[in-house]
Amino acid sequence: MDALTHHIQGDVPWCMLFAADIVLIDETRGGVTEKLEVWRHALKSKGFKFSRTKTEYLECKFRAESREVGVDVMLESQVIPKRSSFKYLGSVIQGDGEIDEDVVHRIGVG
Repeated sequence: MDALTHHIQGDVPWCMLFAADIVLIDETRGGVTEKLEVWRHALKSKGFKFSRTKTEYLECKFRAESREVGVDVMLESQVIPKRSSFKYLGSVIQGDGEIDEDVVHRIGVG
């Protein structure tokens, strides 16, 4: 995949590709929307399809106040659904920084 996507990859860890999963990280929802569009165009030009039904985003809140009230993450004209947590590479990552879901998941697996 590196040969096909080297021109749209950012510095690690800001843009990572894992088999069927793409992780895009930005400080703003607008920035994520822009990166989604770049990836969609690049993958489409190489014959790949970008699944709108499987695309979701997680917002990690590092500050108490939100700077982007009313801003949605979009792919073309479709609003991307927001999740409160992701199960990723064996761990549960929560947007609020807590670890409750990860602990419960690991206990359940054990």
